[in-house]
Amino acid sequence: MSSSQRGRTAERPPPRAEDAAGRVPASRPESSLGNHLELDHRIDARSDLATAQEHVAAGEELARLGCWEDAYQRLRSAVDLLAGLDPAERPQSTHAELDRLRREHELVREQARRDFLTASYNRRYLDDRLATLLDDPAVLRSGMALAMVDIDHFKKVNDRYGHPFGDRVLQRVVAELDAALPEGAFCARYGGEEFALVLPGFDPAKAVEVCERARTRIDRHGWLELDPALRVTVSVGVAHSVSQPPDVEQLLVGADVLLYAAKGAGRNAVAFRRANGRVALAGPAGARRDIPQPSTLD
Repeated sequence: MSSSQRGRTAERPPPRAEDAAGRVPASRPESSLGNHLELDHRIDARSDLATAQEHVAAGEELARLGCWEDAYQRLRSAVDLLAGLDPAERPQSTHAELDRLRREHELVREQARRDFLTASYNRRYLDDRLATLLDDPAVLRSGMALAMVDIDHFKKVNDRYGHPFGDRVLQRVVAELDAALPEGAFCARYGGEEFALVLPGFDPAKAVEVCERARTRIDRHGWLELDPALRVTVSVGVAHSVSQPPDVEQLLVGADVLLYAAKGAGRNAVAFRRANGRVALAGPAGARRDIPQPSTLD
């Protein structure tokens, strides 16, 4: 074989595979394959759009019924689906729909964090926020204070005036608590007539000062507007942690122990621990003689 023949042989393409009948299958043109993939992509986009619309409808209905958590999940799924579409593939109306949906998503997300009766933050938000605060620079620098607040003799209010009236009292208490809190602190309904005040980055003295201000606001509130014989007060226990990160469970238990110390000392008081571990009461209540000294194991 000559060298030219060998060159032509080397350039010859390899034989194509035959099928069972001995035929060589035809190859799909590249343009045809591209069109097929583009069609699949469009079908997927339409499917995502339809699913998003289903989530939106379900989410709006759940929000109307006050099922904020479920509504939030539905709207979040819809936002994720629509945001994942290529902008060029969205129908023109979908651009405005996505903007509207994002606004509704944020609104429902906020509603899911709130207690339906008092509009304060709920227990779920409290738990989630406490977890995220563990790495907060202010907390790492100055620690965190947590107070438990309980309305004194609230059962008597419900028994005497009824639960709808009691609900109005709860709402006013929350309004006064919120008004007393500085920036960075927040109030959450812990359960029933009990609330948690979270003060990240506050030292013990400042935390006690804030809680005493809140107690005073509630004591001096114009409760006579609701009923001439009504008086509402709260008892508060304030715990503080400087551990890194703060032990949230220890804070909750410590604040609860101090709350019951405030109640045992006559109510309408803010209880805290001094540096030596002794329980004391803030403000005018500090002059009381009988202040329970619970165990330091809180």
